[in-house]
Amino acid sequence: MNHAPQPVPEAAHGLDHGAAAESGQQHPIGVYLKVWAYLFVLSTLSYLVDYFHVQGLARWFLIITFMLLKAGLIVAIFMHMAWERMALVYAILVPPLALGTLVFLMWIEADYTFWTRILFFGGGG
Repeated sequence: MNHAPQPVPEAAHGLDHGAAAESGQQHPIGVYLKVWAYLFVLSTLSYLVDYFHVQGLARWFLIITFMLLKAGLIVAIFMHMAWERMALVYAILVPPLALGTLVFLMWIEADYTFWTRILFFGGGG
């Protein structure tokens, strides 16, 4: 019996770089063109908020919504997060979301403290 190790092709170890590039590493240019078009439309909508003089909470809601949509497209497509493993996506996205949640909770607590001081210590000088 011959128990000598048999040579294994490079492709079995994932070392065939040419095949890797052809099997999913190259993204069609159409994806990038569509994202650029979406970014253009979202930017136009963002500018139209100012053009039509939208004011108050509606203004900030629209501007922040368009900003988050654009940031999501950029991160997903141009930073290739849409094609990454979920562990990497979680490692990059969860910490900012956790910090944002903590900042939001601090904001609520700060408002509570401010209004409590106004109520108990008076508003004037």
